[in-house]
Amino acid sequence: MLRIDLHMHTCFSPDSVMKPEELVDRCLETGLNYIAVTDHNTIEGARQVRALASFPVIIGEEIKSLGGEIIGLFLRDPVPKGLSPLETVKRIKEQGGLVSIPHPFDHFRRSVIRREALQEILPYVDIVEVFNARNTLQRDNRKALDLALEYDILMSAVSDSHTPMEVGRPYVEIPDFDGTPSGLRQALIQGTLVRRQITPLIHFLTTFTKCRKRLAHLRHGD
Repeated sequence: MLRIDLHMHTCFSPDSVMKPEELVDRCLETGLNYIAVTDHNTIEGARQVRALASFPVIIGEEIKSLGGEIIGLFLRDPVPKGLSPLETVKRIKEQGGLVSIPHPFDHFRRSVIRREALQEILPYVDIVEVFNARNTLQRDNRKALDLALEYDILMSAVSDSHTPMEVGRPYVEIPDFDGTPSGLRQALIQGTLVRRQITPLIHFLTTFTKCRKRLAHLRHGD
């Protein structure tokens, strides 16, 4: 059986401190053996993790569309931010990728996909995160579960990890598959969700990291 996490970040995201090699090492320590790296608006971190890892790595991206965040999986090229939700989904599908909706009902993230945007792209959604370890309110996860059940959409449990301490807590246990998008879909049908929460205090570290990187960028610009 595989332990897969479909939402992870590296230092190529502005709010993450985790180097690609740290992510690989932590996956090996915790028993994760299949991951998707989904940095914000870039696939460079995913490419570097794939080059380092001895286990399979899906190239993904958490894309900031005009209607909120959408994850693309199995990408060959980055999808630019700032597109409409429908155009974002179209760009993912043109690459043969899967569309995943991250933390769709999180009350505390301004980047969450808006309700009208979600309804618009729902026919094209492959996966919904029904457990995101960074969601502070469990009712937000339950609402995502209700959505997936209502529309018969595949489910995932993810860490959304930005730091090494978050890696390996939630995941989906799935049978081995052929490494293709259709193979993952079939495997998730048989998946078992493993849900383990992370402390809400982790959000303070994420905010601090983002501010520190912005300051460093401004100083470098000077």
